[in-house]
Amino acid sequence: MFRKCFAEFLGTFWLVLGGCGSAVLAAKFADVGIGLAGVSLAFGLTVLTGAYAFGPVSGGHFNPAVTVGLWAGGRFPARNIVPYVVVQVCGAIAAAAVLYAIASGKPGFDLAGGFASNGYGEHSPGGYSLGAALVTELVMTFMFVLIILGATHTRAPVGFAGLAIGLALTLIHLVSIPVTNTSVNPARSTGQALFVGGWALAQLWLFWLAPLVGGVLAGAVYRAVLERDEGEPAVTGRPTRQ
Repeated sequence: MFRKCFAEFLGTFWLVLGGCGSAVLAAKFADVGIGLAGVSLAFGLTVLTGAYAFGPVSGGHFNPAVTVGLWAGGRFPARNIVPYVVVQVCGAIAAAAVLYAIASGKPGFDLAGGFASNGYGEHSPGGYSLGAALVTELVMTFMFVLIILGATHTRAPVGFAGLAIGLALTLIHLVSIPVTNTSVNPARSTGQALFVGGWALAQLWLFWLAPLVGGVLAGAVYRAVLERDEGEPAVTGRPTRQ
């Protein structure tokens, strides 16, 4: 269990450092900033690389919503939820601390810029409402966990799960950064909010509630509707003979 928790800590640390680091340090850098597309790709790359590096040890959740979603889908034991979530949040906080140490080394750095925190209303990058943020985070997490469950199924092509999951997270960020700065991960939101404080902590509840609900719904739907019974023949895409 220690190895699994340590892998989850490292994977979440890498996700937050790489993803939020790209937003804080590189998104608007001079005339060569990576912009929204670059930040989206950075988040996807952290999950892709983390999944292959740490996934064989812990399953590569790096996200409380994924952990509870896998539990709801019958893929993860309830007794391990709390240890996983605790180390995921600790990994995110550690990454935010490292990122703060780096970012504060530049003259004029100010946490008032948001520090890649998630928000709605006046703190949404595009000024989107609480309702829009709630729907976005719930639906995007729902789809993310569905993709994870499908890509990691025993009958899925072996070795490609990390690629599918990383590309899914990239797409999610491309769509939802303007709405909430994209969470779909309560740990990622918590690490940044603790440093920003104020409004970020006041709005943090949504970035726990919506992803967790979305994850549980995805697990339940996949288990009840999409997961194939053991005796059911595989879908090959080829027509069957009559």
